[in-house]
Amino acid sequence: MIGVQSQRGMAHRAPLLTFFGTTPNIGTTVTAFATACRLAQYSGLSVGYLELNLKSAKLHRFIGIDQPAATLDALRPELRTGTLTTDKLLRSMHVSKAVPGLHMLLGNLMRDQAEFYAIEEIEHLLSAAEAAFDVVVADAGAYWDNAAILCALRRADRRLMTTTSALSHFQEDGQRWVKQLSELYGIGIHDYEAVIIHQPWGKGGFQVKDICKEMGVSLLGEMALPQPMLTQLDRGTLDEWMMQNEQGKESMKEPAKQLIAAYGLKRPAKLVVQPWYKKLLTHRGGVSS
Repeated sequence: MIGVQSQRGMAHRAPLLTFFGTTPNIGTTVTAFATACRLAQYSGLSVGYLELNLKSAKLHRFIGIDQPAATLDALRPELRTGTLTTDKLLRSMHVSKAVPGLHMLLGNLMRDQAEFYAIEEIEHLLSAAEAAFDVVVADAGAYWDNAAILCALRRADRRLMTTTSALSHFQEDGQRWVKQLSELYGIGIHDYEAVIIHQPWGKGGFQVKDICKEMGVSLLGEMALPQPMLTQLDRGTLDEWMMQNEQGKESMKEPAKQLIAAYGLKRPAKLVVQPWYKKLLTHRGGVSS
């Protein structure tokens, strides 16, 4: 699949699905990653996962890579000069054996450099990813003071906002970050869809519909963070858990299927040639009627 996409070059543009959180450390990365797993699983296509949380990249730990061979930082020379090719991007991405079709660009480990990424660099990265894959999932974090989140949100085909039922998250942070800053960048509040995260220590006192009404957004889906999942983060086996555990298999399943249907993300069915037809072609010297 990737070879086909690379041949299309930069003219091809895959859908960009950007996840961001109203609040740091509420489960945005796990939610975005679960969605990427389900997209790869149910579409059979290539999925590019970009960890653009410049200030708190942790996915490498979650999937058991203590010292990543390649991360976003390593692509800075190509991003600065505008010379990043799809082939170079592909070589810089981690491929999980547990999730066929999923390719991950692990995030920036030099956190002191977060503010120094330029708009043009992130745009160039997104262009390369959109040309290389059938669909791109970006985890943009929760801080609005860097180029990655701003570019990923402005360019996105779907803007997927994670929050929880805690009033301080969906109301306070939602108001101060999302509602106040979105207008400055030409994004309306109705351009977002919510993914409500349910944390293991219990739900708040607010219903999902009330949260969406308060924020003025529609609901894409819900994501549970059970205690066994959190255990996998420390063990570095999140990708395996997502594909092998029964709870993991359900994570973001329905939202991913909605996205697949919305963008027609399905591998074309192969034509199966019946044995009798093969014999007929052989008899005719390989010439069909």
